[in-house]
Amino acid sequence: MKSSRRSFIKASTMACLSTGFAADVLANEIEPPKNGLVFLFQGDSVTDGNRGRDQSDLNHVMGHGYASNIAARIGADFPHNNFHFYNRGISGNTVAQLNGRWQTDALDIKPDVLSILVGVNDTNAYIRDITAGDQLNQFEADYRSILSQSKQQNPDLLIVVGLPFVYPGSRTNEHVDLWKNSVNKRREIVKKLAIEFNAIIVDYPAMFDKAIKDTSVNYWIWDGVHPTVPAHELMAREWIKQVSERLKFLKIYKYK
Repeated sequence: MKSSRRSFIKASTMACLSTGFAADVLANEIEPPKNGLVFLFQGDSVTDGNRGRDQSDLNHVMGHGYASNIAARIGADFPHNNFHFYNRGISGNTVAQLNGRWQTDALDIKPDVLSILVGVNDTNAYIRDITAGDQLNQFEADYRSILSQSKQQNPDLLIVVGLPFVYPGSRTNEHVDLWKNSVNKRREIVKKLAIEFNAIIVDYPAMFDKAIKDTSVNYWIWDGVHPTVPAHELMAREWIKQVSERLKFLKIYKYK
């Protein structure tokens, strides 16, 4: 079973690296693997979505954010493919805290698709104690650690990294320029790591920047940090759109 999933991920990744083959794939969509894939969503409160911690309560384990929307959509449209979805985001977490719990909350789950969105709490910690400086090198080291551990466990792992975002709002207005500068620096680190680990980048800031051109930012990000219900839907669509470049069966969703 695991071998089948890994072979599928590897084939999909190779398709992305070959222009000619990728064109053939788009013309003849790959069917999803019959043995199932394990999708794991990791991060902070944006991913957590106030999820239930009782894993036997299948009504609440995915929370009420973008991770839940993604799982609901793919799970409903591919009910016979035995896909498994896990949400292990924890509100308030920094990347160092992810690193500290990575064995239990990531490696033990043995994902085939690993999605990570983290960084805004690292900036929050910096703003709370500016005298300590912005620990960007440590951020990069911890982030690289979780990616390295994951790739070591599963060389064929498909990694999806979301770029962190911040906007003016009730949580950020007091030091909005500091928030933006710090998050932007972390965003560049995540981009660099994405190249290093052949990961998919989901550019949530670019998506929200486009959305707020004709709609108030508060409609999408209610406090400067946390997305609203419609914003989580935008995030789910963007995630599926970007991941479909590797998992071609997700091309059934036609998002602009």
